[in-house]
Amino acid sequence: MTVSKGAITPYILLVVGVLRTLTCGGWTYVTSTDDHDWHDIFMISYLILTLPWTILRIQLTPKNTPARTYRVWTASLFFGTLVPLVYYFIQHKVHRIAGAYTIYAFFEWSLIVFDLAFDSISAVDFGSLEIQIVDTKGITRLAAEKKAALEQTARSLNGASGKSSRKHHGFSNFEFVVSILNWFIFWSVFTALPLLIWYFPLWYMGISGYEAFLASIIAPLLLAVPFISGLFKYVYQLPLLGTVIGVAAYWATSPVARLELVALGAACGTISLAVQFWGISARPSAGVHRATTFSLGLILSSIAKLAFYTNNPIWPIMHEENGGWNKTGVAIGIFAALFATRLQYSSTQPNSVAGKNESGIATAFGVGGLMFALHTLLSDSSTLTLWVWEGYPVRGPLPVPHGFITIAAMGFGAYLGVSKRAVSGNFPAYIISNIGAIVFYSFSGWVGYLGGLVLTVYLVSIVPVILESAGRHHPAKTFGVGFVVLVFLYLAHVWIVAYAFVPGGPLLRERTDIVLAAQQICIGLGIWANSKIRIPASNALGANNTNAISLARKIRSQVLVTVTLLTALSGAISFKRFHRDDPKPHHPESKLMTAGIWTIHFGLDNDMWASEGRMRDVIEELEIDVIGFLESDTQRAIMGFRDLTQQIAEELGYYADFGPGPNKHTWGCALLSKFPILNSTHHLLPSPVGELAPAIHATLDVYGEPIDVVVFHSGQEEDVEDRRLQSLGVADIMGGSSNPTVLLSYLVTKPLQGNYNTYVSDKSGMHDIDPSDWDRWCEYILYKDLKRSSYARVSRSTITDTEIQVGKFLIGQPPNYSNERVDESQVPEDLRFPALFRGEGVRGHRYHVFDEPRYFL
Repeated sequence: MTVSKGAITPYILLVVGVLRTLTCGGWTYVTSTDDHDWHDIFMISYLILTLPWTILRIQLTPKNTPARTYRVWTASLFFGTLVPLVYYFIQHKVHRIAGAYTIYAFFEWSLIVFDLAFDSISAVDFGSLEIQIVDTKGITRLAAEKKAALEQTARSLNGASGKSSRKHHGFSNFEFVVSILNWFIFWSVFTALPLLIWYFPLWYMGISGYEAFLASIIAPLLLAVPFISGLFKYVYQLPLLGTVIGVAAYWATSPVARLELVALGAACGTISLAVQFWGISARPSAGVHRATTFSLGLILSSIAKLAFYTNNPIWPIMHEENGGWNKTGVAIGIFAALFATRLQYSSTQPNSVAGKNESGIATAFGVGGLMFALHTLLSDSSTLTLWVWEGYPVRGPLPVPHGFITIAAMGFGAYLGVSKRAVSGNFPAYIISNIGAIVFYSFSGWVGYLGGLVLTVYLVSIVPVILESAGRHHPAKTFGVGFVVLVFLYLAHVWIVAYAFVPGGPLLRERTDIVLAAQQICIGLGIWANSKIRIPASNALGANNTNAISLARKIRSQVLVTVTLLTALSGAISFKRFHRDDPKPHHPESKLMTAGIWTIHFGLDNDMWASEGRMRDVIEELEIDVIGFLESDTQRAIMGFRDLTQQIAEELGYYADFGPGPNKHTWGCALLSKFPILNSTHHLLPSPVGELAPAIHATLDVYGEPIDVVVFHSGQEEDVEDRRLQSLGVADIMGGSSNPTVLLSYLVTKPLQGNYNTYVSDKSGMHDIDPSDWDRWCEYILYKDLKRSSYARVSRSTITDTEIQVGKFLIGQPPNYSNERVDESQVPEDLRFPALFRGEGVRGHRYHVFDEPRYFL
């Protein structure tokens, strides 16, 4: 395989290989227990001989081949591992550091794996060889002649004159899976960037300056620089490895450092996207192959979120303590990047193959619109269902199990993109997608969801059309400008709900319709640009091109199998999550209902980690039966499309009402209840100037009695008239209920002053759970026609910026409005608050302000 006439290098390689094999046998046969010195001599000799063996083997491997690429990467990993190996060996032998030998052992075994991997690449060299036993005078000769004639015919049909028609380099099943994994890493990092950016304006309560990191996704503009484009054109694994930095960012404890690393990873990810599709049309079927794996990577990331309660397990807001799989993500990312291929690789690749009538700018708008739609509608399987959610009784799809249907629709779209590309990329299909978008926006329940599914199938089916069209132009034009368009769409997507905190906000206040229309217009421009492509007949997939037909069938088969497996996996996850026991209250024997209110600040704690697990633990320990969440709608790109109710509801056993959906333009409120929710109505209270004030009015079946619970978040302090109107609206809701009622709220008022006297009034019929608590400003618990038992305030630790307020009520007993308190010793033990939170408390949670619960007659 390596010998050429007059060359001496192959013979040197032969000698080195024999000696290396003998020394390998030496340190393997002679263990350190048998003879420590000889074991080390053989091992060191083996490592020394590995250096010329590796260098010469790579040198003798033909350039621009997969075998050479694989050898370069495995050799780099091998020698890179030697540095920490030696370091930890010294720490163990010389400094005798505890645990150093264990770490050394891991690197030692990694060294063995990389070494074996390097040598196993020889299988690629021999992949084109065939050993035969031939009867030169008989049947075998005749068969060989017949085979040669058939091959000559195939070459004539292919117009390839001497090239093998059966070689489909880059389209193997292994490479198909590797490509999916690379795009899974891309989508994980790409969707993490806005989520991490959100942390900073969240805590600054306005523009923070860190929003500028969003510009990292326009990195493909750098490909306009010849040196940069040349580097990434030939070393295409480099940006793929750079993307993994965004997964490894979880190692940084500082939120700023984590954001910087994720921004770098996202920049590398968008460059890798541009490079992977640059010139893709030069290779038949390569565009549809690579674009479909791009879609399947998105589907895989959505399934991962389905399995982990809408958190991607490799996001950098996750770590080992809250259920993250970050190390696994890093390993997958490195593996996939090292074994990646660039299907259209060519040393003479032109910058553009687009015809004079093709529009790169229109294509760029298509890229921006498509990426925006995929991210904002399909990066999480619960998004479509929450758009059309209207409360109890259930009148439409649920995130679980019906998120599985969304994933199945995405898979169907991916298959259509392969099998019916000409259909999905035409204008009639585009018009149907617009009808689906209108129905999705205009209707709730199953009708709206059906419109969303139509749009879903279309969006995924056109991924090959848009991305391959973009690859015909210089990537700085299509992908660079496309991501600039995407930045503006992101900003509009945020402005429609954050209008009270951003410049020019009122222009897009509550205008989801405008943003959705802009998305569809951008996609339409991309479809129009694709219609201008004219491919010469000689390059088209013809009926006589047996190689291309075979390749197309192979890709369809790969997609069909993968879509089937992914759909089955999502179905199994949904089935497992949906089948659970009915919720049970904590103290049914006493007919006790413990109710709480908590402003959870979008589920990111003070250190930028996902906080659902910590929230779950304190809620369980407080034995809360009914709790309202405020600032809980995270169904936007800047918030990660997370449903903060899912993990807590399923693991602790609650019925959940997400509240007004993401198309209602609020910061959100949600309700979790151990008791069945008989009915719930979502309200948007009057907000003529400031942010919208959401409310849930729910009727619960509490030990056989209907009890009303209202969860409410009022407007900001600056919007005085808004808050006055909202207080009147909520008073009407509470006063209009004939059932016993509890208000779990965020009122922005001082006790006994101003709007407080509208909430607590004869009109509403409501009473304060503790009028003597003068230290409140935001959170309040009010009640009517119930026997109040006790009240407590519990510190938040570092989970959010607001405490938990909790009240206990006895159902079926005469109401009490006396504010006379009693000592805890006079209260039955099952009616008391947990002693766990006394004194210093646990994990930063303790009774504060009063330093103890308050009990009432």
